[in-house]
Amino acid sequence: MGIRSPVVVTLGHVDHGKTTLLDSIRGTAVAAKEAGRITQMIGASYIRKEDIERMAESLKGRLSFELKIPGLLFIDTPGHEAFTNLRDRGGSIADIAILVVDITQGFQPQTLESIRILKHYRTPFVIAANKIDLINGWKDYPTASFLDSYSKQPQYIKERIDNAIYELMGRISEHGFDSERFDRISNFGKQIAIVPVSAKTREGLGELLMLIAGLSQKFLGKELEVDEKGRGRGSILEVKEERGLGTTIDVILYDGVLRKNDEIIFLTQDGVKKTKVRALLQPNIGEREKYSYADEVVAAAGVKIVAPDLDGALPGSPLNCVRDFEKDKAEIENQFKNIVFEKQDEVGIVLRADSLGSVEALVRLFEEAGIKIKSAGAGRITKKEILVAEMVRERDRYCGVVLGFNVGVTEDGRIEAESKKVPVILSNVIYRLLENYKEWVKDEKERERIEATKRLTWPGKIKLLAGCCFRASKPAIFGVEVLGGKIRNGWKLMNTKGIVVGEIREMQKEKEKVEEAEKGTQLAISCDGIYYGKDVCEGEILYTYISKSEISRFETQPGLLNEEEKNIFDEIKRLVVVSPFG
Repeated sequence: MGIRSPVVVTLGHVDHGKTTLLDSIRGTAVAAKEAGRITQMIGASYIRKEDIERMAESLKGRLSFELKIPGLLFIDTPGHEAFTNLRDRGGSIADIAILVVDITQGFQPQTLESIRILKHYRTPFVIAANKIDLINGWKDYPTASFLDSYSKQPQYIKERIDNAIYELMGRISEHGFDSERFDRISNFGKQIAIVPVSAKTREGLGELLMLIAGLSQKFLGKELEVDEKGRGRGSILEVKEERGLGTTIDVILYDGVLRKNDEIIFLTQDGVKKTKVRALLQPNIGEREKYSYADEVVAAAGVKIVAPDLDGALPGSPLNCVRDFEKDKAEIENQFKNIVFEKQDEVGIVLRADSLGSVEALVRLFEEAGIKIKSAGAGRITKKEILVAEMVRERDRYCGVVLGFNVGVTEDGRIEAESKKVPVILSNVIYRLLENYKEWVKDEKERERIEATKRLTWPGKIKLLAGCCFRASKPAIFGVEVLGGKIRNGWKLMNTKGIVVGEIREMQKEKEKVEEAEKGTQLAISCDGIYYGKDVCEGEILYTYISKSEISRFETQPGLLNEEEKNIFDEIKRLVVVSPFG
């Protein structure tokens, strides 16, 4: 048994510096090398123990532990899409995460989304409070240590940094986490460490790397132990077409060893498949040939696999060396039965995403929002998904929609969607897909509402104002207040006995003619068929008259009315049953 390098991912809001931080970590190691201090892998960068110790040299005496791990394996693709693809048996193979937060902007929507994902996977993390160089008045120094730079700042700058950190501490506490600046923490097992850094000047990188390494070593323990000769286990990060090689898969190997000619098993769009490894490739940085070939790869590492029948392989799928194909197949299928599915009798939306990790995150997000899902899966949107949504629409039009995250639509899918008028909503931000769907439903209901108001008599309730009869008949003209709902020219009015008393001919508000009036409006109306003082009297309540056929149409479209309108509708419905005009 040996100790592998912890797998590290970076998460955070867009433009908060995730990619710059990774580039800076890699650049710091590269800048110090005589030759090859940093190992570039497929999908990952490996920072050696020696480089971590060198960057944290100024911390000697402040952080009292000896590094035993061989290094840190940083996943090159930042963001929660990559994180959720690094999965196995419902958990993440990422050992620790860096939550990057712009110290000048604080928590943003994707910061909160990242925290939810980290909590779900129970992944330990530290907060990199990035862009300290943008704190007004901060003077940067040529050091990888935040504490060195901080000690040289004027007192008012120190206070600005501390106030910004207190703000972050307050926000993270709203999510159930206790936190503190890394050098003030009393218990790393109970508090989240906040490390102020600048990805631009590299200040704070020494503390950040040493802290990640130390926390991984202290708290992960046996999880970092690997059998270097055992069964290879990994996760597919990306599926790529490579010129001269065909379809290849980029894999993060987190346990055991993977060898050329090993038989591997993984999930595809068409179910679980197996194939034989034809070649294992690593980047050939700076050389004429793009890749170098390896006979074997030992965890933790990133590797590109060349093999037959990789078409349809799904990012986020586990990739394991085959022991017993049927048993291994059943294990993978059981693992994903709640992520990739189509429920026969369910009325719900259709979800598609670019990877299994993204599908899982979406399923959880929509289910937490109380939105039912008919079908979920990975891959592009095809004619099949459109047809499923069309069938759903017949039962619930607001669920007859296809939602896609980071995926395109095939030509046959596009033609079918246009032909059948099935909505397809796409987004490249997970939480925005939910927002866009909710917005679509809201817009559809409002559009239907507007169309319905043109066709249907709306629930309306008015009160005749005292002392406001301007003409008794032919037509009667009098003042009213709209108590709820709306009234419109041409609509009939009935009294509280369900008897139609007349029809609105015209309305005026402040001597201006209006077509329609809503709640709270006081105005004069003229009505045919009414004799004021005989058919109606001041203070009397009147309703818009809704025919029985219109009542039936409202009942088949319950989303048209708001709560107040529903109450007036119920009052009108009770009266109409005794009306001779129904």
